[in-house]
Amino acid sequence: MSAADSARIYADLQQDIPCHPGPDWTRFVCISDTHSELFDVPPGDVLLHAGDLSSWGSFPQLKVTLDWLGSLEHPVKIFSNACVRIIAGNHDVMILMRHGEELRILDVLNARSYIRSQVMKDAGIHYLEHESFCFTTSVGREWKVYGSPAAPTYVQGSFQYSNSEEGNAIYSRIPSDIDILITHTPPYMTLDRTRKGKHAGCDILSAKLEELRKCRLHVFGHIHEAYGASAKCDDSSREIKRVSVNAAVARSETAIVVDLRN
Repeated sequence: MSAADSARIYADLQQDIPCHPGPDWTRFVCISDTHSELFDVPPGDVLLHAGDLSSWGSFPQLKVTLDWLGSLEHPVKIFSNACVRIIAGNHDVMILMRHGEELRILDVLNARSYIRSQVMKDAGIHYLEHESFCFTTSVGREWKVYGSPAAPTYVQGSFQYSNSEEGNAIYSRIPSDIDILITHTPPYMTLDRTRKGKHAGCDILSAKLEELRKCRLHVFGHIHEAYGASAKCDDSSREIKRVSVNAAVARSETAIVVDLRN
């Protein structure tokens, strides 16, 4: 799908993706819910991963995914500055320290150490857990990203909140000046419909998004069957103001590519 001058979205990659639109644009490749599987990922300037890297959070499962992400060299082929951003999800139990009683403490410590290690940084991987990160592209465009692994309570797993008080505390931390938001959960009524027809997204996150006037791209996953992309346009100019992407590749096996004009 191609859209207005501010953004272009390619959600059906069965055919060749158009060439990179040039130095006035940044190409984001969006994936989520890889669950220890490896996928063909198209080239781009920045790879965004919205969580559930592993199947059930063991350190070997996480390491397989992290090492795969670190091996992806396609951004370097396009720009000298290649960035990979990841967050965790509810299946990534090993990353969360408070689950140490269920898993070996040593494995938990190894996972947390490895995910923030110099090896990961040297590979261009930055793990975001309720925190911001700024990076600059090779043409000097600075982008500010915020990542949160949280999701409403669903099944046994990590980073889940059970009530509105917890949800408000989590999303109140998102800065108002971010360009890109990565969450594991979808917002309510945006690419969040389950196979049973229920909207499983978070209404607290939806309300927070209304305050994020500068946010141009929101990437999430979690609800596999709601994979896809949508665009919110300005009522008067019809220019795209924000692109929302459910990047869960577990069923689609296809990344979503978003080009944003710098």
